[in-house]
Amino acid sequence: MSATPDPRLALLRNPDFTRYLSARFLSSLAVQMQTVAVGWQVYQVTRDPLDLGLIGLSQFLPFVVLILPAGHLADTRDRRRILAACFALMWLCAVLLLVFSWHGLTSAWPVFAVMVLFGVARAFAMPTGQALLPNLVDREQFGTAVALNSSLWQVTTIAGPALGGLLYLAGATTVYATVVVLLAGSVLLLLTIRRGGESASQESTFDRETMLEGLRFVWRRRPVLGAISLDLFAVLFGGATALLPVYAADVLHVGPSGLGWLRAAPGVGAAVCGIALSAYPVTRRVGHWMFGGVFVFGLATILFGASTSFWLSLVALAVMGAGDMVSVYIRHLLVQLATPDDIRGRVSAVNAVFIGASNELGEFESGLTAAWFGAVPAVLVGGCATLVVGVVWARLYPELWKVDRFETS
Repeated sequence: MSATPDPRLALLRNPDFTRYLSARFLSSLAVQMQTVAVGWQVYQVTRDPLDLGLIGLSQFLPFVVLILPAGHLADTRDRRRILAACFALMWLCAVLLLVFSWHGLTSAWPVFAVMVLFGVARAFAMPTGQALLPNLVDREQFGTAVALNSSLWQVTTIAGPALGGLLYLAGATTVYATVVVLLAGSVLLLLTIRRGGESASQESTFDRETMLEGLRFVWRRRPVLGAISLDLFAVLFGGATALLPVYAADVLHVGPSGLGWLRAAPGVGAAVCGIALSAYPVTRRVGHWMFGGVFVFGLATILFGASTSFWLSLVALAVMGAGDMVSVYIRHLLVQLATPDDIRGRVSAVNAVFIGASNELGEFESGLTAAWFGAVPAVLVGGCATLVVGVVWARLYPELWKVDRFETS
């Protein structure tokens, strides 16, 4: 009797999927490196934690304005070309950061301006990339494809920050120059994808009714609404990553290379968890697994906030990454498998609004609260708030807590 073929190997023999995966890997690696450089450079120039929050806010504002039109565009235009254009815009942002750094940065405002442009690129890239992936693989392979994609992304959250922190020792310009090269490679890879760009949608008009169809779909599906809103508020209050430059400089005293490892630690935990999920996907008690991931994330945030040891902080951040990975994996499958392809871009856009709010707006919230009463209390309060959100959402959305299996559209 022949052995059952590994589904991951079968996926990697799909050339369009591997090109997509490679492009996402290079772009994610570049963005992670850039994030470390931007955060450390801004904090060194201003020494104000509020400016770290403004980095997130400057990305969030254009993102939230453009994300719904971006979802409609992803359902009516070639998704491959849209994603390639988004990565090209990110490349331009890296070039501008390189130029500013080369001439000497004395204020954070040029960085905020570039981050606004970067937020525009992310607004179109997130729903388009999420909607494109299901068209590149067979439905029975989708769960494995999501886990592989997430795992590889988490690898970049390990290698990218660590590499960015090490390269920063040679100067910010070295980091930004490397980012420029990586993003150029990702654009070229996306342009070679041959299929999967077309959507099943027949709508070509851009109006309020068609644009809001994704929002109406999410509102009607309470488990989907509960899943993405749970992620929004859990990460909004519990996200400590915006304050890592403060911890690296003033609490743990480990410098830019230490900041790179702190940034990488959540990716270590998430990558290990993602590999486990790709081999043993969650198929039962889906709701319990999702809430469990949120509670683990909140408890690990509290541990990180209280830690003054570099190694204990790394462990806490790794556990945060593992908990977040479980939640992200389940939410992504809940949303994508329950959504018809003709509105998948618009539903992905709604999902991206919640993700963007939790990440970028969460960074602003962290920076603002840290400016008010200090970085350590801000992280501790955020971790406690995440636990409260998990309990409240279990009461508000009992159907999400009780979800046993993933549904299909």
